[in-house]
Amino acid sequence: MSDDHGQYLVTGPRVGLRPFTLGDGEEFTARARESRALHEPWLFPPQTPEAYASYARRLIDDPARTGFLVCERADDGAVAGFVTINNIVRGAFLSGALGYGAFAHAAGRGLLSEGLGLVLGHAFGPLGLHRLEANIQPGNAASRALVGRAGFRLEGFSPAMLFIDGAWRDHERWALTAPGPAGAPGAQRL
Repeated sequence: MSDDHGQYLVTGPRVGLRPFTLGDGEEFTARARESRALHEPWLFPPQTPEAYASYARRLIDDPARTGFLVCERADDGAVAGFVTINNIVRGAFLSGALGYGAFAHAAGRGLLSEGLGLVLGHAFGPLGLHRLEANIQPGNAASRALVGRAGFRLEGFSPAMLFIDGAWRDHERWALTAPGPAGAPGAQRL
C-alpha cells in the first residue's frame, strides 16, 4: 500500500488525489499486472519498474503533463486508479488530453468516477484549464460511460487516430469545457 503522507491535493468521500511519485512504482506496476485483463486491448499502463520510472518521470518533469493517483481513503491509501492530463497547451487554448484507468480491485465501485470528478475540479480550478478532451476507442463501453457520467459531450470521430497495441485505432473525441458564468457562450456546468 502507498503511504499518502497526508499529501492529498483534494479529497472526496472515498478517494483522495495525489501526484505520482517515483516511489509508487512497486504498487502501481503490481496493480497494472493484476489488471491486464481489464485494461487490454484499450490501455497498457507500465508493468515493470523501469517502464513505470520513465512514465512517472514524464508526468513529474514535463510541464505539459500532470498525473494523479486515485487512492482509497478507507484502505490506507491503496491506489485504485490514475488520471493523467497530457498535451497541456496554455495561452488561448488552455486545453489538455485526459487519460485514465481503474485497477481491477477497484473497478465497478465508482472510485474512478469520484476521482475523475476531483481531477476535473482541479483542472478547471488551480490548473486553470478551459477544456479537457478524452479520446476513446468506440468499443470501450466502460470508458464511454465514465466520461458520459462526468458530463463530457461526444464531439466527433477520428479514424486511425492513435497507435495502440500494434495498430492505428479509431477514436471518438469526447470533451468538457470549464463551467462559466450563466449565459456565457459555450459554458457548461459540471
